[in-house]
This record gives sequence, structure tokens and C-alpha cells, in this order.
Amino acid sequence: MAEITAAMVKELREKTDAPMMECKKALTEAEGDLARAEELLRVKLGNKANKAAARVAAEGVVAIRVEAGVGAIIEVNCETDFVALNKEFLAFAQNLAGLVVSANPADVAALSALSIEGTQVEAVRTALVGKIGENITIRRFARLQTASKLASYVHNNKIGALVDFAAANDQVGRDIAMHVAADKPLCVSRDEVPAEKIEAERRIFLAQAAESGKPAEIVAKMVDGQINKYLAQVALLGQPFVKNRDETVETMLKANDAKVNRFVLYVVGEGIEKRSDDFGAEVEKLRKDAERSPGSDPAAMA
Repeated sequence: MAEITAAMVKELREKTDAPMMECKKALTEAEGDLARAEELLRVKLGNKANKAAARVAAEGVVAIRVEAGVGAIIEVNCETDFVALNKEFLAFAQNLAGLVVSANPADVAALSALSIEGTQVEAVRTALVGKIGENITIRRFARLQTASKLASYVHNNKIGALVDFAAANDQVGRDIAMHVAADKPLCVSRDEVPAEKIEAERRIFLAQAAESGKPAEIVAKMVDGQINKYLAQVALLGQPFVKNRDETVETMLKANDAKVNRFVLYVVGEGIEKRSDDFGAEVEKLRKDAERSPGSDPAAMA
């Protein structure tokens, strides 16, 4: 059986916000499989354990550049939020976005080989690391080129959305970009939701519904209803529009004779484990503090 380490418990807890002991139990039952443990917690705790999309696990910025039908969105990471506010760091990210627009590099390695004002990107990055004193990495980027229109929205340099859309009114595109940043859809329409994500949700909903003790045909209808609700939540067109929750995004677009072709959404640090102190030592300290407190239950830490 796989060893369940404190780091594994910490990672699952950050993904789900579930109590520490529940995370350990789920990992034990799943024999160390993090994805399976997350599913088990979802079954037991419901949507309270579905907070992975909202967790940010590293620092840095999202930068966007749009020029003449070409747009670029890029994520550049650093170690602390303090450096993420540094003017030179922010300028570096913006320069990189500009290079993605103008040079269309194939990947991060190709981008690093380009030059900023005559100096290779990698040399600029290395010099910035030496000056600031923190590791700086170029994590990912995307480039959109369209015959339609592009709109973008960046929230606090942490969440960025780049949208390819068609509409007479440019404000529609800006509103959609803001909505994408706020509600974080997976894709434009429900038909684009990956099959593996739907099946994962179906397994969870089926396990939850089965616990109700209802007949199989009722359980099947309950699961179908939950899947439809899930698809409406994660597909852009089915979401309640951020500026008017009484209408869906699809309704708003139809009213403006508009269409969203595609979008890219980046959340800084999504999926990256944040650097931390010794989690095992932290847990032990919490236990000792709890034991010293009258009437406390160390096993109930959350």
C-alpha cells in the first residue's frame, strides 16, 4: 500500500478544502491516488469538496497584448506576491506578451530564444532573477489570431481572459472577457466539455444518488439532471451572465447578434503547488497546541 505522506494530505486539502483527517482517510482508501481521493471526498462531502478551480498555488502575473487581430496571453511566475508587483517583473511579462504577438513562437523554449531590445529573453530572465533574488519562470502562453475581434480582461494581474468574438458592439466582447474571468467556464458550449470530465462527474453524482436508496430508474434521472446542471455551470453559453444574472450568456449574445468563437482563461498558479514550510512539523505543532487547550480534540483539526 502506498505511503500517505503529510505533503499528499496537504495537496488534497488545498484542492478540496476538506478537513485534514478526511483527506487522510480518502487517500488511504484510494491507496494514494490523488484524483481518486478527490472523487471520494466529493461523494462524501458534496460540492464543498469541489474548490480546486478557485485555489491559487503559486505567485506571478497574467499579461495580455492585443494588436491588429492578434492577441497573446501569458503567465509568468515568481516565488512571492511581493515580486509580482515589481515594475521590472511586470514589464518583463508585458514584453513577453508582445513577443508572442509579433514572433509567434512555438513554445516556451522558442520564446526564450527570442530577444528583447537586443538581449535574449533567457538572459533577461536570468539577470532579473539575480537582481530580484527570486526564481522567475515563463509557464505558458497562448496566441489567438482572428478575422473577427478580440477582447481581453485582466483582474489584479492574477486572472486573465482573451476572447475571440463577433459583434457590432465592442462592449459585448469586453463584457464576455470579464464574465470569463469571473465565472471561469471550461469552454464555450456544452458540446465542447471533455468526455472524461463528464464521466468523472457522472461517477460522483451516481455514488451520491445511490446513497439515497431510491429505485435505479429514479437514480438515473437524478444523475441526468445533475449532469445537465453541471454542463450549464461549466459551459460559457449556459452560465448566468455576470452583469445580469437573470439571463444566460447565450441569451445576451443573441440579443446583440453576437457570437463567441473561443477564449483562453489563465489563473495564476492554477495547478502549481505553492512553496511552504514543513507541513508535517506544522501539523505536529497544531496537535500539541490543541492538546494544551482544555477540552480540545486534536483529531478534529480542520
